[in-house]
Amino acid sequence: MQEVFALINEMSPFLLLGFLLAGLMHAFIPGMVYSRYLSGHGFRSVLYGALFGIPLPLCSCGVIPTAMSLRKKGASKGATVSFLIATPETGVDSIIATYSLLGLPFALIRPIAACCNALMGGLMVNTFADEKEGQEVTEEDTKSCCSHSHEKPTTFAGKIREALRFGFIEMMEDIGKWLVIGLIIAGLITVFVPDDFFTIFRGNTLMSMLLVLCIAIPMYICATGSIPIAVALMLKGLTPGAALVLLMAGPACNMASILVINKVLGKKTMIVYLLSIIIMAIGWGCFIDFCLPGEWFQTALTSGACCEAEETSWFNLGSTILLALLLLNALRRHLFHKHEHCCCHEHKHHEEKQPKGSCCCHH
Repeated sequence: MQEVFALINEMSPFLLLGFLLAGLMHAFIPGMVYSRYLSGHGFRSVLYGALFGIPLPLCSCGVIPTAMSLRKKGASKGATVSFLIATPETGVDSIIATYSLLGLPFALIRPIAACCNALMGGLMVNTFADEKEGQEVTEEDTKSCCSHSHEKPTTFAGKIREALRFGFIEMMEDIGKWLVIGLIIAGLITVFVPDDFFTIFRGNTLMSMLLVLCIAIPMYICATGSIPIAVALMLKGLTPGAALVLLMAGPACNMASILVINKVLGKKTMIVYLLSIIIMAIGWGCFIDFCLPGEWFQTALTSGACCEAEETSWFNLGSTILLALLLLNALRRHLFHKHEHCCCHEHKHHEEKQPKGSCCCHH
């Protein structure tokens, strides 16, 4: 718990700023902007898919229905895959959180690597995959537990309220659970994994990356939640390049996205999608480990080592308390909505016979 508190206390101000920026993007950028530029089957649509996806604050769960919705509106397979890769790998919230714990070089390289990965994946899909393979996208494919139906206001004050609501309520509901899981896993790694665990692969960086890929590909974790895990593993001897492999493959690959892509876009597209992520993650990992100065990536080690020694500032403590309250509110809303859904399901077959307002859904 001490390790978890140290990590979240370090990240909380940046997380809150990231959630705020995510809400502002949601409130002030029309959704039609994204779908308009993703149609077509050339390089341009793939590029727009990557550029739109990089800052977009969607978690690994939320990006699936969004991408399927874009596909239904006419986005090419290449643009859809480009969007699917770029969006969960990074975002305004995770970029800021990356800077807070991993330093400026990681914060700059991560979105650049995500963009290159998305471009490669989209272009490979356009080249090798059949555009007609796969099933037609249905309304059910564009929905998930992370989908929120809510009309955007038109006034400036209304948009500010919508930004705060989306950033600190809906975003908390979407990725809060995975962020907490990531922090707990990071704390457990820090305590129970031996300090020299990854030094067994010293001199064999590729083996470290392959081990990380085996763990990261099926794992379900958001771009922000993967950061404390990467920090904890680096403190145990993992190289910065292998840590970037986790940051790229963990959010972009999980069993949910793999199964949906296989169903909707086809098996060839799914294979190309996985290959592009694996190849680019290893390529960027090797670039960091073999081509860039190691001292650039010492921020994670120094920040992790001094978390206990430094005195906690009142600002960080206040941010941590506020973040904890927002997470508790997200948990409360999740439990309430789950109960409401169950109630609605139980009353569904009585709806036509009962007067309006008799079911809890109408309250």
